[in-house]
Amino acid sequence: MIRAGRIAALVAVVASACDRGHREPVASAPVPAPVPAAATTPAAPPQPAACSIAPREARHTAPHRVVAIGDLHGDLAALRAALRTAGAIDEHDAWIGGDLVVVQTGDVLDRGDDESAMLELLDRLAHDAPKTGGAIIQLLGNHELMNAAHDFRYVTPGGMRDFGGDRAHQLAPGGAWARRLANLDVIAIVGDAVLSHAGVLGDYADHVDDINREARCWLDGQRGEPPAVLTGDDTPVWTRELGVPGREDCARLAAALDRLHAKRMIVAHTVQASGITSACDGALWRIDVGLAKLYGGPIEVLELGEPPHILRGQRLL
Repeated sequence: MIRAGRIAALVAVVASACDRGHREPVASAPVPAPVPAAATTPAAPPQPAACSIAPREARHTAPHRVVAIGDLHGDLAALRAALRTAGAIDEHDAWIGGDLVVVQTGDVLDRGDDESAMLELLDRLAHDAPKTGGAIIQLLGNHELMNAAHDFRYVTPGGMRDFGGDRAHQLAPGGAWARRLANLDVIAIVGDAVLSHAGVLGDYADHVDDINREARCWLDGQRGEPPAVLTGDDTPVWTRELGVPGREDCARLAAALDRLHAKRMIVAHTVQASGITSACDGALWRIDVGLAKLYGGPIEVLELGEPPHILRGQRLL
């Protein structure tokens, strides 16, 4: 279990990233884009020492249907609406998706009151979906990592009462809920698509399995500090380089996709004012549409295919 002094250090490390990342602009053409940080990725991330979590493959075989869902931020009704739009659940929240794979790209936490209920629903569906050949692939966003580091600036009063009224203990590395989050990855490759919260560029494309294991080891309580590969401006949970329409570097994206042996990249993290957007001749799709009621965005999810297409649903009351 992590000590109070160590927690204070974690907050300082992650908060340095949070201040620059949490202007959280809604992306549209007139909005000035945050200046991307220079690539500072090390040639290889440090290897975990004395972590019992085994490496695992980030690459998944694509079934008949794959649907990606962006940021949810504490809104259970938005999660249910998105899952119904995808054809994953019925009106009783039971899995009806068959062999459907749903990828949720992180930021379930913060800005809403329903967080533990959402995580419980996703966990239950992750258990039920494989019975019919389907799957729920839930990824980590920057807000999950912020909470593990005790950065609670975006937690609602209701959220502070969540998790048994002991959020700080439950979500700290090694805590019961943090260890559940330690089952999740940062990056998934499903068929020919790379999915992460913010994007996988530069040398990060060569270290997907290491990045996933580093995050999992930390959340499980087997690291003293958050992994460096997840705290910089250019990392897969923080970069804004792909998030603002008109500011993306398609050549840099193409280079990353080539290294990942993939065709397209799916990112969230930056709210799109006009709904799901694409760029770089369909190689980039941005799926954060402000699903949470705080933003009031449309209910839209992305079905991957040739080409991908947008599924639109109705917000639940």
